[in-house]
Amino acid sequence: MSSLSVILITLNEEENIKSCLQSVQWADEIVVVDSHSKDKTAEIARQFTEKVIVIDWMGYSANKNLALENATGEWVLWIDADERVTPELAREIKKVIGTNTEKDGFEIARKAFFLGRWIKHCGWYPGYVLRLFRRQKAHFSENKVHEGVVLKGNRGRLKGSLVHYTDNNLEHYLWKFNRYTSYAADELAEKQRSAGLLSILFRPLHAFVKMYVLKLGILDGVEGLMLCLLSSGYVAMKYAKLWELKNTGSG
Repeated sequence: MSSLSVILITLNEEENIKSCLQSVQWADEIVVVDSHSKDKTAEIARQFTEKVIVIDWMGYSANKNLALENATGEWVLWIDADERVTPELAREIKKVIGTNTEKDGFEIARKAFFLGRWIKHCGWYPGYVLRLFRRQKAHFSENKVHEGVVLKGNRGRLKGSLVHYTDNNLEHYLWKFNRYTSYAADELAEKQRSAGLLSILFRPLHAFVKMYVLKLGILDGVEGLMLCLLSSGYVAMKYAKLWELKNTGSG
């Protein structure tokens, strides 16, 4: 059977890291890259693996590529600390990497738990992402936010889903909101994108209609409505910060 390395990056994930690593302790290797967490994240991670690398924050892509560079398995599973691999998904992963598959990577659906509710619509589910791949066939893109795996080869899809315990409260969501929108605005600025009245007004509206109406977020109750509103607010803030960068030189 081919070997499997699990990689993840962390920062102050004391509440999540134990359950996350328990769900993948069946893997041949676990690599954790921690950015000097101020809580017990690294200490807890060392209960599951000797490969806990503590470094300064370099960015999502750079930290993940470092974790990938320190992996040794033929196959790599990338997860986040707030995600869990179910027993069913674990069995499927073991089966697929144990066969002589022609695929070099596999997309996996994510089932998100947002503000106490499983989100089944809004474009969030199944929301396939490439998470399982041959180590020698992939690397992480250079995006500042929402980076992904760049795969050189064929891809397939698994039937199982990752469980994603995303934001449990609005305070946590808004903490990420501010950080991610700043990264996203910087990335747009580097691409020489511009922002004006139309971008700030109509792009968020388009995002809301798409998620709430076209992607049936209306069926996810109050939580779905809040998610769609917050997501459209994310788009508005991203372009507002881009406008600020372009017009005031501050951010």
